[in-house]
Amino acid sequence: MTLKELLVGGGVRGAGGTTTLYTGSIEAWLPIRNIIDGVVVTKDNRFVKILEVQPVNFALKSADDQRDIVAAFAAYLKIAPDTLQIEARTLPPDTSEYIRRMEEYARNEENEFCREMIEDNIREIARGVAADAVRHRFFLIFQYEANMRARQNTVKAIAERMNEEADTARRYLDACEVVVMEPQYADNFTLKLLYEILNKRTGRRVALPDGVFDMTTVIHGVYEE
Repeated sequence: MTLKELLVGGGVRGAGGTTTLYTGSIEAWLPIRNIIDGVVVTKDNRFVKILEVQPVNFALKSADDQRDIVAAFAAYLKIAPDTLQIEARTLPPDTSEYIRRMEEYARNEENEFCREMIEDNIREIARGVAADAVRHRFFLIFQYEANMRARQNTVKAIAERMNEEADTARRYLDACEVVVMEPQYADNFTLKLLYEILNKRTGRRVALPDGVFDMTTVIHGVYEE
C-alpha cells in the first residue's frame, strides 16, 4: 500500500481482500477518493484540477500593458470553465531554510563575537519576521463539466481532458504575464498541497518527504506485494 493510498483513499484491505473504513479514520471523512495525473477525484465522483499561479504586479505595469493584460484575461474568462475559482492562501513565511543555513554558519564560525551576531540574527528572525511577515500562494481551481466532453467516459480520459483544460489556461494566462506552474510530478504537488491544507499547523513543521509516492508501509496487517 502506498502512502498516497493511506492519505487519500483506496481503502484498507483486510485479510480477505475487503475494504474497511475505520471509524474516525482520515479516510472515513476525507472527501477525496484519489489523485490521478494531478487531478483530484472526490468521493461524490467530481474531478477537480488545482493550478498554482504566480501573479503579475499589475500596478507596476504601464497603462498600455494594463489594457493588454485586462483584454487577455477577459479572453480567457470567455472560454474558462464555468466552475473556475480563484483562491489565495495567506501563510507565515517559511524561514526554516534560512535559519538552518545560519545555524550551520554559527557552528563553523570561530570568532565568538561573529557567532553571537549570527545567533542574535536567528533569534530576531524567529521572533520578528515569522510573527509579522506573510506570504501568499494563488490557485485556479475548476472541475470537470459535461461540455468538456472527454474522449471516453473513463477516469483516465477525464483526467486527460482536465489537463488539456489546464494547458489552455497556461496559453491564455501567459498573455497576461501570469505564470501557471507546471510541476514535474503533478500527483506529488497535489498531494502535498492537500496535506498542507488539511494539516495547517503540522504542515508547517513536518513536510512530506521527497519521493512520497515511492514509499510503502505495513499497516493494519497489510504488507506490500
